[in-house]
Amino acid sequence: MKPEDVRVPEEALSETFLASTGPGGQNVNKVATACQLRCNVYALGLPLHAYEKLKILAGSRLTQGGELVITARTHRTREANREEARRRLATLISDAHHQDARRRPTKPSRAAKAKRVDSKKGRGAVKAMRGKVALD
Repeated sequence: MKPEDVRVPEEALSETFLASTGPGGQNVNKVATACQLRCNVYALGLPLHAYEKLKILAGSRLTQGGELVITARTHRTREANREEARRRLATLISDAHHQDARRRPTKPSRAAKAKRVDSKKGRGAVKAMRGKVALD
């Protein structure tokens, strides 16, 4: 699933605007431009595997109450920060839908084991030759 395909219901979202840091000069001190987006994960209706992966990907951004908190403050305007927060949410949900391939454990073949043992014996022989020279 691509981030553009993710549709988040508006009732699952809530936005607040905070005082931001970074570029903007006096504007930063006067206007609350940073966007804090809160998304109720339970209202998204995600499949179980996607929800479990979202918990791992979100980490500390996911609250005990099931809210995903994303703060965007890289831009100078509210609109740009709002779009950035929504884009990051869509990317996170899209990544959560991606299922990793199952790992099938394999064993080395008999020939591979023999080759490994032979190389170990060869290295051991080289090291054994490094001892002191005996004068007979």
